[in-house]
Amino acid sequence: MVEDSGVHELLQQWAAERSDDAEMQEVNRIKNAWLAEAPPSAPGIPVQRGGRSGSRGLVKVDSADPAYVAAMRKRAPEAPEALLAAAASYWQLVGDVAEAEQWWDAGISPLDQRALDYRAAGLSPADLGRRLGPMTVLQHLRRGSAAAWCVARLQRQRRDGVA
Repeated sequence: MVEDSGVHELLQQWAAERSDDAEMQEVNRIKNAWLAEAPPSAPGIPVQRGGRSGSRGLVKVDSADPAYVAAMRKRAPEAPEALLAAAASYWQLVGDVAEAEQWWDAGISPLDQRALDYRAAGLSPADLGRRLGPMTVLQHLRRGSAAAWCVARLQRQRRDGVA
């Protein structure tokens, strides 16, 4: 059997990192103290360009808009509050409540992360009901077709005057 000294060294390093020796305990104590001293930071999005002042930093992201949470609670009353708030916070970054409800009416729940992926690929709620051959766009997506493929097929239909 051929020995691989690299694997043995990696296992030794891993075991040393997880040992409860005095040095590691001190490192963890210092790390925890440092993290405890850090001011609590609100969630934010990194700024790509500085404003008029030229400063860079984070744009503050407030908690989920109550209108989004209320609209989603109507559709999914059994969903946990944390899930509704998380989904609402995503949707408020990319669209309004009406758009989220349009996606839901078209067959994709805004609680589903794929709705944002489909939107980013260029699909709209109205596109989900359009036919691509014998199936609708939504049926293609549910069977595993890529959203980009559906968008390309829809564009070809529009270009050829079929849609």
